[in-house]
Amino acid sequence: MDPDTGGLSFDVLSAMLFFSEFRSLPMSKLAALVGLGLLVFVSTTRAEPLATAGIGLASCEKLAPDILPEQGFNHLPNALLYYWVQGYMSAANIALLEGDSEHLDLSKYDGDRILSAVKDFCVKNPSKKPISLIDELLNDGEKIEAQWKKGSVKWAAD
Repeated sequence: MDPDTGGLSFDVLSAMLFFSEFRSLPMSKLAALVGLGLLVFVSTTRAEPLATAGIGLASCEKLAPDILPEQGFNHLPNALLYYWVQGYMSAANIALLEGDSEHLDLSKYDGDRILSAVKDFCVKNPSKKPISLIDELLNDGEKIEAQWKKGSVKWAAD
């Protein structure tokens, strides 16, 4: 505690000083600042629509401009797409194991490979969805035989 500030920390005093500046503003300017803040918030929220709309079933037309493979996972749509693909392919692997005791080696489908493949596919097929490409990879990918007891995962056993 600092006796010179009445026990308040520097951060609290800074915030109080910052907000006290707004008291001297006319109401119209204060309303304009609040409106500008809301506009910035709404604009930023709309900048990443795939984060809430569901990236896996987005159309390629909407998705292609947002996928930037060269930025890797530092770009949110890239990360969302890759993690969605990994989850989808993992679930498909369970179904493959339950069906034919086979699976895909998912380590062969790293971020660079998936992001580049989806970007290329979507640029060439704007009317399709990236799930079409992932299904193609699952169908055509090299399968590995495995020891698997059918019925191990009840939701995939049927």
